[in-house]
Amino acid sequence: MNKAAFVAIVGRPSVGKSTLVNLICGQKVAIVSVVPQTTRNAVRGILTRPEGQLVFVDTPGRHVSERKFNKKLMDISDRALEDSELVLYVLDASRLPGPEEEAVAERLKNLQDRTVVAINKIDITTADAEKNKTFLAEHLPDLPTSRCFEISCLEKSGIDTLLAALFEMAGEGEALYPGEYYTDQEMPFRISEIIREKAMSRLREELPHSIYVEVADLELRDAPGQDPSVPPDSRKKRLWVRAFIITERESQKGMIVGKGGERIKAIGQAARKELNSIFEWRVELDLRVKTGKDWRHKDHILRKVIS
Repeated sequence: MNKAAFVAIVGRPSVGKSTLVNLICGQKVAIVSVVPQTTRNAVRGILTRPEGQLVFVDTPGRHVSERKFNKKLMDISDRALEDSELVLYVLDASRLPGPEEEAVAERLKNLQDRTVVAINKIDITTADAEKNKTFLAEHLPDLPTSRCFEISCLEKSGIDTLLAALFEMAGEGEALYPGEYYTDQEMPFRISEIIREKAMSRLREELPHSIYVEVADLELRDAPGQDPSVPPDSRKKRLWVRAFIITERESQKGMIVGKGGERIKAIGQAARKELNSIFEWRVELDLRVKTGKDWRHKDHILRKVIS
């Protein structure tokens, strides 16, 4: 019997949702950062096993805010919940539930019949899974304790039991993607996300939230030094990319470029290294910085950045 289901992964920021989807799929699907709300889009990771196929939809961390940017992120999460057959609610065992967690649980109150819970980070010395379970019993009383699992993405523990429960709950259906797929992201999006991840890891304070990455040009070119008599279709290729890191204010450009261009160079080198491990072609990256004044307040840009 083939099983198939879309699984929306939800939780407050920094509980390990993206790390979990990468671990489940065995490949880099979603970028990861210590900065809260790194995820801005509904990113799909695909797991195919003999029992069927689960498509995990990684969503932005649910965060209580009236800002337009954050409301757009919550819209992404809400759409994933509406469109998915199952919900995977991820909590952080090292953090006590509070108002933010209560808001997440309230959103899931009417979805308890199709929700599975993963209490992550049980490897941390300050972890207290029991307090999270008490919280769940109070706020999601119709959720069976048999659908609550303690996991550690760091130690890769508890994952198989969690997946078994999700496959058990999934309905019958045919796979939506070929078995070798682990994501359905298009190339420009994957490239822009890798660059943004490398930039965020090298920027401080609020600046990571002030940037987005735009891939302006992509081109497959012949690698240099090849015999011109070789037919064009048989020649080795390189993937040439021109991309821009776009920030809100002119004064922020220098922070991204760094002294003597050192920071933008480091971002480019790190991004190139990872992109070379993902794609079959050697990547040439032309990375630049420009200003998109107050882009987080402009709907036409938010529609491009958040989807």
